[in-house]
Amino acid sequence: MKYSTQKIALMYFAVALALFAVQVTMGLIIGWIYVSPNFLSEVLPFNIGRMLHTNSLVVWLLLGFFGGAYYLIPEEAEREIHSPFLAYLQLGILVLGTAGVVVTYLFSLFKGSLMFGYSGREFIEQPMWVKMGIAVAGVIFLYNISMTVLKGRKTAITNILLLGLWLLVLLFLFAFYNPANLALDKQYWWFIVHLWVEATWELVMASILAFLMLKLTGVDREVVEKWLYVIAALALFSGILGTGHHYYWIGMPGYWQWIGNIFSTLEVAPLFTTMAFAFVMIWKGRRDHPNKAALLWSLGCAVIAFFGAGVWGFLHTLSGINYYTHGTQITAAHGHLAFYGAYVCLNLAMFSYAMPIVRNRDPYNQVLNMGAFWLMSAGMAFMTFTLTFAGTIQTHMQRVEGVDYMSVQDQLWIFYVMRFGSGVAVVLGAYLLIYALAFPRREIVTAGPAQARKSLETPAE
Repeated sequence: MKYSTQKIALMYFAVALALFAVQVTMGLIIGWIYVSPNFLSEVLPFNIGRMLHTNSLVVWLLLGFFGGAYYLIPEEAEREIHSPFLAYLQLGILVLGTAGVVVTYLFSLFKGSLMFGYSGREFIEQPMWVKMGIAVAGVIFLYNISMTVLKGRKTAITNILLLGLWLLVLLFLFAFYNPANLALDKQYWWFIVHLWVEATWELVMASILAFLMLKLTGVDREVVEKWLYVIAALALFSGILGTGHHYYWIGMPGYWQWIGNIFSTLEVAPLFTTMAFAFVMIWKGRRDHPNKAALLWSLGCAVIAFFGAGVWGFLHTLSGINYYTHGTQITAAHGHLAFYGAYVCLNLAMFSYAMPIVRNRDPYNQVLNMGAFWLMSAGMAFMTFTLTFAGTIQTHMQRVEGVDYMSVQDQLWIFYVMRFGSGVAVVLGAYLLIYALAFPRREIVTAGPAQARKSLETPAE
């Protein structure tokens, strides 16, 4: 570790991993509710469990991005973080807000209250005071890292990372605007949800992945940065107007169907380029880096993101297909694999690389770590295929034959059982990964020649 303030990242990683455990556990619970609808119905209604599942996902991914930034920016800028106090204050605000959200959701507190109750806007259901805390924490973060970069070396990695993070925080401000008109509400809601995950978060993913490739492969910085600028340009060019595929059926003008079709198709380009980038960097790499687990997660991020966000996204992004498939289990299949590949794998790659260094240890528990990767990835792949088949049947029965929703759900029961089984694999893999990252194995001390000779001469009792 070159800079002492890189230790800030460890606290962010720790909180992120704790929320990761909460997220996958809650996902398993609501997965079983699909199989047995009355399970925990009086204690944990499905809508509350789903809010906890999705909100904890978003928060722990953001904490991973913030922690990753606090780790890599000192090395890129060649100076310490501007204010460690502000970094820990930011973390405290986010932890307090997270605790407030969990308590509010679980006990259904302050119903109907604009300031203290939760809203019905998916992914941004947080009470108003929590949203304000998130905004304040975001401003603190932007100030801290921007001052660090401005006073230090500027690189393509810090430039793209700052652009992505600034846009991420600024777009969240739309969470405070909730127009009465439902079409306008959905339009601005997608400014957050889509432009986060399919534009600004892709910039963050590209910059962090570029940093990891630089460190793990030893490829020249000039080569990495050229690829990075191409990926960032493609992500913004296609991602911004690609929002149009969410505007098909919400009351927006008809020209959005053309815009959505064209630019949503182009959204595959940055994802394919990212996958090609990872493979080329590893092929060109001259360094046999000891941290094989971090390299595996990095490559897995690029590959699974391409299939989850690119291929499965393209399967139902054209308006003629989306007319039938939107809101079905095909959407769930795409969402699960895309989030896992693009952002879960990215954060876990960064954790696997940085945590041993911050803790002043060699890479540890790599076999367990890589085993967790294959277990989680296999579980997520099976879940994706299962939901895709379920969504195909649902689309035909519900949207073509006109069978009512609940009758269709009865026919999908076996798929939900299989989805739950794949969820068990994902959760076990997540727990295994957390153990591999959090608990370094004990050092194995072999006996020296004199001690070994003494033990041989001592008779057994």
